[in-house]
Amino acid sequence: MKNYLKIIKIDEYSITPKYLQISNSILRGVEDQSIEKDDILPSINDLSIALEVSRNTIERAYKELRRYNVITSVAGKGYFISNISFDQPVKVLLLFNKLSSHKKIIYDAFAETLGSNAAIDFYIYNNDFNVFKKLLANSTEHYSKLVIIPHFIENAENAFAVINELPKDKLILMDKLPEGVTGSFGAVYENFEQDIYYALEQLLEQLSKYHTLKIIFPEHSYYSKEILTGFLSFCGQYAFEYDIIHHLKNEQLQPGTVYINLMEDHLVELIEKIIGDRLKIGEEIGVISYNETPLKKIILNGITTISTDFKLMGEKTAEIALNGSKEHVAIPFKVTRRHSL
Repeated sequence: MKNYLKIIKIDEYSITPKYLQISNSILRGVEDQSIEKDDILPSINDLSIALEVSRNTIERAYKELRRYNVITSVAGKGYFISNISFDQPVKVLLLFNKLSSHKKIIYDAFAETLGSNAAIDFYIYNNDFNVFKKLLANSTEHYSKLVIIPHFIENAENAFAVINELPKDKLILMDKLPEGVTGSFGAVYENFEQDIYYALEQLLEQLSKYHTLKIIFPEHSYYSKEILTGFLSFCGQYAFEYDIIHHLKNEQLQPGTVYINLMEDHLVELIEKIIGDRLKIGEEIGVISYNETPLKKIILNGITTISTDFKLMGEKTAEIALNGSKEHVAIPFKVTRRHSL
């Protein structure tokens, strides 16, 4: 029997479920001929002990392989490779900068649209260039698509240089389309400058009862500076007083001000200050929050949000991965008006 421990790779840092890592490893083994037709696979019990995972994990992995008609089970004999001529799934390396509620929406839509047509290896690099570089090192030959959300707090130029070295026929950028990446590749992105400008224009009637707009933009952040460009353009065009603040620690709330937050932590802190100062939200103080979440429908009778259609972003990225397109698709921004303005 083959030494499957050399073939099956489980990466504890991967977000991809272990059962999919196992099934994907075996599919790769079939593809590179390190696993051949009629090879006997370890029993569920033996493999669960060897890999130190639950029996249920191995059962799900073998079920996934049966779905591709790669393995067959025979009573009393176990599992063996019954088919090596099958439609290979698109192998995708998916790199997210961080986890969040809206990133989960993107992932779910992406995975659902790909369905059984793809095998996904999913990693989080936490906006860290060194982690990002390590995940990409020597990996391009193993994947047919490299899907990347390119947000970095530091070393952005170095990161874009690493991305530029990737095969462009495999590359798909998601969420952000940086100028530093060149060539012909697929992209599904937000137009940060345009999105905030047009979103605020749609809210102009509600904003007209305030005199000052303040955006809470973290000083050391992966957020695109294009958001600030769009914000400043709007304030200049419509003669609003404005300010860019990095935190709320020393902020004294003044009536007639609208606050725009990007981070959820800042929204919580802002609401606490509004309640503590007994200011009337939607009358004395306005709040606009980035990224729609279910809770924002409820908090203080509803928080106005400006948000990308993250479900559509995941779906469009999956479509590009499947059809090999190199088009660039800008995802529309949505404004949801609520009591907070």
